[in-house]
Amino acid sequence: MRYVSTRGGEDSLSFEQAVLTGLAPNGGLYIPHTVPTLPPNWDSLWASYSFQDLSHAILSLYIPESEISSTDLRDLVNKSYATFRHPEVAPLNPIKDKEFVLELWHGPTFAFKDVALQFLGNLFEFFLQRKNEGKSGSYRETLTVLGATSGDTGSAAIYGLRSKADVDIFILHPKNRVSPIQEAQMTTITDSNVHNIAVKATFDDCQDIVKSLFADKAFNEKYHLGAVNSINWARILAQMVYYFLAYFHVKKQLEKIDSDATIQFVVPTGNFGDVLAGWYAKRMGLPAERLVVATNSNDILARFWASGRYEKPPASTSTVTGGVLETLSPAMDILVSSNFERLLWYLAYDSLAGSLSSDDGERRRVACKTVKGWMDNVKADGRAVVSEEVLALARKDFVAEKVDDAQTIETIQAYYKAENGFSDASYIADPHTAVGLTAARRLAGNNPPSVQQVILSTAHPAKFSEAVTRALAPLSASFNFEREVMPEEFQGLLQKERKVIDIEKPEVGLVKDAIVKALVASGKVFSEASGV
Repeated sequence: MRYVSTRGGEDSLSFEQAVLTGLAPNGGLYIPHTVPTLPPNWDSLWASYSFQDLSHAILSLYIPESEISSTDLRDLVNKSYATFRHPEVAPLNPIKDKEFVLELWHGPTFAFKDVALQFLGNLFEFFLQRKNEGKSGSYRETLTVLGATSGDTGSAAIYGLRSKADVDIFILHPKNRVSPIQEAQMTTITDSNVHNIAVKATFDDCQDIVKSLFADKAFNEKYHLGAVNSINWARILAQMVYYFLAYFHVKKQLEKIDSDATIQFVVPTGNFGDVLAGWYAKRMGLPAERLVVATNSNDILARFWASGRYEKPPASTSTVTGGVLETLSPAMDILVSSNFERLLWYLAYDSLAGSLSSDDGERRRVACKTVKGWMDNVKADGRAVVSEEVLALARKDFVAEKVDDAQTIETIQAYYKAENGFSDASYIADPHTAVGLTAARRLAGNNPPSVQQVILSTAHPAKFSEAVTRALAPLSASFNFEREVMPEEFQGLLQKERKVIDIEKPEVGLVKDAIVKALVASGKVFSEASGV
């Protein structure tokens, strides 16, 4: 299995190279040269597998044993998910008839990002240990991991990499635009290899800075940059697993009721990585209805499926500079969805099936050229427009819904009250999960009776106290957030010591200087002035 850039180029990378490189030098994202199909007997063979067993089976299809042995891969998987609080890793919670919530937030930071980032952190460590065997001092290879976060990626990446040898991690977040708990989870980690950078900007600004640093060839090569955002292929790969897990759990619960049941996955998403993992699972052969892309008011994805225009909104429509709206679901407050480029490549490639089906090399070259043109247009003009044929292909596998803050609040209240058929028992949803639940209910009435909806729950509600309290406090004078929502791990978190670097404006040079200064202070590199 080799990995190639969505924007072309002659190089194809091994799995290790793709993981350690993160973003391709030409700005593209790495994808597998081919998407593997499932083994003929997967449906029966994997039916009783644990999350760890499924991870090993699925990851093995993308990672050659010549790169990571089966034994080492199993050890990596077991190590990664030993940190989760629930024995099933991602339990499936039946909320009511034909509606399930897949809880992905039982990892160390109470967010779905832990599923991928615990694994990615251990992968980085595994590759570096192998490279550095027998080496000492300045001969050891190091990695400077960069990431931008709208809230959850940062803490999950930090928890996955804290105190790991030969790695420094730098996480950029938009100052005062993540929840207080999310900010505290990142900035209260004071391990020497962890560096938080608060930029007075939007998430998209932070993401653009990270991409610019990866595109800076000299800086990248000197400091050996590694990516933790979902531009890193390993994150998408690790997230495919819970779609299979949910499939088997739903089948097991319904086998005596409806053997013909099908599943509709509903995914709250901003950067498109979580739902893209489901699409890869579907392309491999997992039976599923069209995937539901659930967005908040930052709805570039919903507008694409409505019109075929991948277009930034004008800044005048926003309460934040650059067109990004502040919402109650801040992890989805994203202007441009980085992972969407991966889907666009497959749409371009599939649209050429008729004209270039006999020449796969040329078909790939044209798909890469098309994607590069689209992304260049987004960067230059703020928009790209696809053909009707490409849009029709996108609509075959996806449907999209936009949910605003008022609807989010209403849904949190309705599931908590468990009235009017919303749920069989009281359930407290975080605002991102509520976006998914709202989208699911809109679509449920038009679904065939056999369709079972699985809503991906992406975070523990305690991470978003403002939204949950705003929704639930008016319902009951006795509602107490600390008592009903807050887990023990969060007690006193906001009062802990902080470690953070403040950057007053979104300039690449300022962030670059902060990174070098921190590495010099840690002794990982010498200052330019030292001449060493």
